[in-house]
Amino acid sequence: MKNINPTTPFPTSGYFGPLYFCDREKELETILGNIAGGQSTTLVAIRRIGKTGLIKHLQHKISESMICIYTDILPTENSVDFLNSLATAILNSVPEKTSVGVKIWKFIKSLRPVITFDALTGDPNVSFNIQNIESEHQIESLLSFLESQGKRVLFAIDEFQQILNYPEKNVEAWLRKIIQQLKNVVFIFSGSQQHLMYDIFSNPSKPFFRSALFLKLDKIKFGSYQSFIIEKFSENNKKISKETVAEILEWTNIHTYYVQLLCNRVYINSEKSITSETWKNEALKILNEQEYVFFSYRDMLTKQQWNLLKSIAHEGKVFAITSKDFVQKYKLGSPSTVNRSLISLQKKELVYSEYNKNGKLYYSVYDVLFQRWIQNN
Repeated sequence: MKNINPTTPFPTSGYFGPLYFCDREKELETILGNIAGGQSTTLVAIRRIGKTGLIKHLQHKISESMICIYTDILPTENSVDFLNSLATAILNSVPEKTSVGVKIWKFIKSLRPVITFDALTGDPNVSFNIQNIESEHQIESLLSFLESQGKRVLFAIDEFQQILNYPEKNVEAWLRKIIQQLKNVVFIFSGSQQHLMYDIFSNPSKPFFRSALFLKLDKIKFGSYQSFIIEKFSENNKKISKETVAEILEWTNIHTYYVQLLCNRVYINSEKSITSETWKNEALKILNEQEYVFFSYRDMLTKQQWNLLKSIAHEGKVFAITSKDFVQKYKLGSPSTVNRSLISLQKKELVYSEYNKNGKLYYSVYDVLFQRWIQNN
């Protein structure tokens, strides 16, 4: 797997190799143990916390011993889209000129899809011109062929909960039937809509019940991230104190994407020494740049939803969201109004729910920048 150096030590998207990857040792150990035991993994986490980076890092480590395939099915709308996504991912993961690649490419071509190539990257894209009802057989053919290659396969399917939105009936049932016949292919089913993922894999009435081992991905440990950031600045002849990094981590809620974004901007626009003033200036610039996004939130929400979103942002974490104290403090109306607004905000993925270490449920806004913007105003 060829790696390209990022423009800064703090990339906000893509995987650039182990030098730019922080921690996750326990999670890696868990997934590797699952793979060794022939077990698939259900990986759940809030958005932009590092699921995809972890999967890519894992695949980097095992790419010599296994065929590693990754696809994100969030853009898919039906089972044919799902088939296209799987087939495209397979061709992008296995070079055509390798011994295994020759066989796989030949097999996929035998299914008579339309294969096009991206004008910029040269990457193949597969499209089947078939009816939705035919997709089940083609998917079974693809996975069965992978199974027969004599080399173990790790197939990571990101945003797996998207299959619940397909119009076809019984997608979970027939897909589970295909997968449970595979002995040489293990899966990572990852998703950010945690309640849907839990329902798919922990509901006894669902086909995928207990078909994979759960792994909840939490935020990177404060100390590990702090050391990593200091090290990356130092490697590039920039000095930043533990206290300043602690301020950055607190402001970003140790949420991976926002940590990377702020450190990226600080790195680009700083001299040799980074102070509290340095990162605060960059944070303010980012908030000012994002104002149009925040105003778009307001425009797409009802007044009640907007007020609830602002209230959650002010608090940071809300444990008793329909409590008298919280509702009256922010003049949110009745508890039933709050509940209706909350459901809408969760469906729009503007608010998420999580359990703290004591098992207590709380609600927070997804967008840390929005949270800080509200608190600043």
